[in-house]
Amino acid sequence: MAALLAAPDVSKPLGLRDRAVLEVFYSCGLRRGELISVWLRDVDFDRGTIFVRLGKGAKDRYVPVGERALFWVRLYAEIVRPGFVTGRFPEHLFLSSAGSPLCPDWLCRQVRKYLARAGVDKRGSCHLLRHSVATLMLEGGADIRYVAETLGHARLETTQRYTRVSIDRLRAVHASCHPGCRLERGYGLGAVRRPS
Repeated sequence: MAALLAAPDVSKPLGLRDRAVLEVFYSCGLRRGELISVWLRDVDFDRGTIFVRLGKGAKDRYVPVGERALFWVRLYAEIVRPGFVTGRFPEHLFLSSAGSPLCPDWLCRQVRKYLARAGVDKRGSCHLLRHSVATLMLEGGADIRYVAETLGHARLETTQRYTRVSIDRLRAVHASCHPGCRLERGYGLGAVRRPS
């Protein structure tokens, strides 16, 4: 993730915008359509949230956004975005250089380009970042209900598929924490007789 986030050239306006986009994806786990639909006023820098308007199932929700993502969004919003606003879509946060909201297919191609540049050899693009957010939160100890709320899942079963990915982490925690996990040398073997 560090290599991916560092892939855009932030010395250029489009690179700064793309870094902000990647940071929001990684911080919030938004769907592609949700990210494209975020308006500037939906970002609450003081509370550290983004308001997702009409997510999947036409449901609104607030999603926490990290300080680092907010830092990049603020830089983009103050330095780059004013040059992109043309008057047709002044409310959208992420704009193309022509002033229109980002196109979903273009966004996927752009994320795929940055994944390749970062040396990430996995299929997918925008949804891969969403998947990473869920997996890393679960591996970090987040309750599955909070992960489901962050991702905007209506049913907990939808989020449970991410728990399968983190089974290695779960096994490692089990091995380090459960007192009966390890078999000690010679444990109970004196009482066991081999069949003759």
